[in-house]
Amino acid sequence: MAETTTKVLIPESFQGGTYDIAGQMGLIWELIKAPLIVPLLRICVYISLAMSLMLFFERLYMGIVIILVKLFWKKPEKRYKYEAIQEDLELGSSNFPVVLIQIPMFNEREVYKISIGAACGLSWPSDRLVIQVLDDSTDPTIKQMVELECQRWASKGINIRYQIRETRGGYKAGALKEGLKRSYVKHCEYVAIFDADFRPEPDYLRRAIPFLVHNPDIALVQARWRFVNSDECLLTRMQEMSLDYHFTVEQEVGSATHAFFGFNGTAGVWRIAAINEAGGWKDRTTVEDMDLAVRASLRGWKFLYLGDLQVKSELPSTFNAFRFQQHRWSCGPANLFRKMVMEIVKTKKVTLWKKFYVIYSFFFVRKIIAHMVTFFFYCVVLPLTILVPEVYVPIWGAVYIPSIITILNSVGTPRSIHLLFYWILFENVMSLHRTKATLIGLLETGRANEWVVTEKLGDIVKNKAAEAAKKPAPKFFKRPKFKFGNRLHLLELGFGAFLFVCGCYDYVHGKNNYFVYLFLQTITFLICGFGYVGTIIPSS
Repeated sequence: MAETTTKVLIPESFQGGTYDIAGQMGLIWELIKAPLIVPLLRICVYISLAMSLMLFFERLYMGIVIILVKLFWKKPEKRYKYEAIQEDLELGSSNFPVVLIQIPMFNEREVYKISIGAACGLSWPSDRLVIQVLDDSTDPTIKQMVELECQRWASKGINIRYQIRETRGGYKAGALKEGLKRSYVKHCEYVAIFDADFRPEPDYLRRAIPFLVHNPDIALVQARWRFVNSDECLLTRMQEMSLDYHFTVEQEVGSATHAFFGFNGTAGVWRIAAINEAGGWKDRTTVEDMDLAVRASLRGWKFLYLGDLQVKSELPSTFNAFRFQQHRWSCGPANLFRKMVMEIVKTKKVTLWKKFYVIYSFFFVRKIIAHMVTFFFYCVVLPLTILVPEVYVPIWGAVYIPSIITILNSVGTPRSIHLLFYWILFENVMSLHRTKATLIGLLETGRANEWVVTEKLGDIVKNKAAEAAKKPAPKFFKRPKFKFGNRLHLLELGFGAFLFVCGCYDYVHGKNNYFVYLFLQTITFLICGFGYVGTIIPSS
C-alpha cells in the first residue's frame, strides 16, 4: 500500500522566516485587508456618517426651535391659565389643594436633613401639606437618624410621616408606589417628588401648583435643576455642561412644541389622577420616571417645564458614582424603548406627529444614536481608518459636523465655554460606558435592571475644607489614603492604549494630523482610567 503524505502549502514569504511571527501576522493582515477589512470599515464609516447626520439635524432642529421659543413664544403664565392661589379670609386655607411631598431615601447619611428641612420649609398651609419620607435604608443607624429628624419636625407641628418597607422591591418606583397606597394620601390631589439631595425654595409649590389647578389637562410641572457643587472639581463642571443643555434646550423644546418631555424623577409635581390613569409607578426598568411620563403622555396628558423655577441639587463628585449613574441613565431609556415602541405605535390617543417625535427624536436619536455615534465613530472607526488608509473619511464628517454639534451643545452653560474642548474629550470617554449600557438595555441582558443609588456627599466636602482651614498647617505633607485598585478602570486604560498606538502610527505615516486629537483623547482615557478625573479643580 502506497504511503500517503500531506503537504501544507505555505507562501514563499513565510518559508524564509517560519518563526518570524510579526512577519507572518503582517502577511495575513495584507491578505485579508483588501477583501475583508476595507469593505467592512467602509460600511462602518457610512453608518457612522449617517448617525452623525441624524444627530446633527436633531441638534439643529432643537437649536432653531429654542431660538424661536425664546424670541416669540409666550411665557408659560400666558400660554396657560395661571392665577396665584391666595388665602380666603372666610374660607381660610381650604382654598389650597392638599399636596403630598414624597422624599425617597436610601442610606442618605449626608443629605437627609437637607431635603427634609427644605420640604418642611415650603410656603404652604400646614393643614394642606403632607410630607412623606420613604426610607429604604439598610443601615439601622441611618434609619434611626432619619426617623428622629422626622419626629423633630413633627414636634413643630409639621404633618410629616416616616415610612419604611420590609424589602426594597421595585427600588424607587416601589417606594413611591407604596407611599401612594397609604390611607392618608387619598385626599391629596397632587404629589411633589424630591430626591434626598434636592432643596426646593419656599415658594416652589406656590409657583408650580396653580398651573395644575387651573389647567386640568396638565399632568406634570417640572422644575429645573441647579447644582450647588458644580465648581467642586472638573468632573462636576463637565456634568453641569451636559445637564444644562438638557434643561435649557431639550426640556424647553419638548414642553413648548409637544407638551411632552421625560420626567426627571425629582423636582416635579404630578397630578395624582394622571399617575393612576397611566397605570401607576412601574419597576420594569431603571427609569421609572420616564416610563410613567411616556405612558401618561400617550393617554393625552400634557407636561409643562418651568425653566425659571429652579431647585438646588448635588452632582456626583466621584467618578465611580458618576459611572453608575450614567449606566442607569443610558441603559434604562434603551430598555424602555424596547418595551414600549409597539405600544407607542399602536396608541390612538396622540397624533402621528407626536408618535414620530417620541419614537425617533426622543428615544432613537437622543437616547441611542447620540451615545453610539460618539463612541463608535470617534473612538473606534476614525482611529481604525488611520491603520487602514484605503478607507477615506470626509472632512465634513470628521471635523465640521462634530464641531457644529459641539457648539450647539455648549449654549446651555456659557460660563464654561473655555472648558469646551475638555468637555468633548470627557464625553468621548463616557460614551464608552453609555454605549455599553445602551446595548445592555436594548438586548436586556446582564446589568439591565441594576440599580445603584448615586452617592451623595452633601456639605461634607465644604465642612471638611472649613475645618482644615482653621487648623494650623502641618509640618509634613501627608498623602491621602486610598486604595489604588478601586481607582483603576481597565476598560478606559485599554482604550487609552489603543488610541495611543493609532496616534503613534498616524504621527509616523498619517497625512491628516489626527494624532493631535488621538494623543489628547489618550490622556483623557488614562486620567479616567486611573480615577483622577474627580480630583482636578477647574479654572473659573
